[in-house]
Amino acid sequence: MSPQQVARFIVGMSWMYHGLFPKLLQIDPLEKAMTASLGFSDEISYFITKSAGVGELIFGLVFIVFYKSRMIVLLNIAGLIGLLFFVAVLQPNLLTGAFNPVTTNIPLIGLSLILLAEVQRPSCH
Repeated sequence: MSPQQVARFIVGMSWMYHGLFPKLLQIDPLEKAMTASLGFSDEISYFITKSAGVGELIFGLVFIVFYKSRMIVLLNIAGLIGLLFFVAVLQPNLLTGAFNPVTTNIPLIGLSLILLAEVQRPSCH
């Protein structure tokens, strides 16, 4: 498996994992705390969290299929930066814990930059 394929599956499966386990199968308390910090009711927070989980699952699949699309890779990078900023503003205490958004999002951004470099490289045909 090429380095690009490894990056493709790590990034895509990360989105899918984070959509499925802490949002859809069972809402993680940290997910609840983040949506609650937006000031929504419990019902709306639940809906937002579940919707985000579905969105992350779909985006993970889209990323795996369309990883050669510059736009998809850029959307991925923007999403990861946005989510990191979201946590930094709403729940900054989460940035210092084990397995935090810094230790997940920054490496995923790095893998995405590798894929972006591949997408932008002129083909030799």
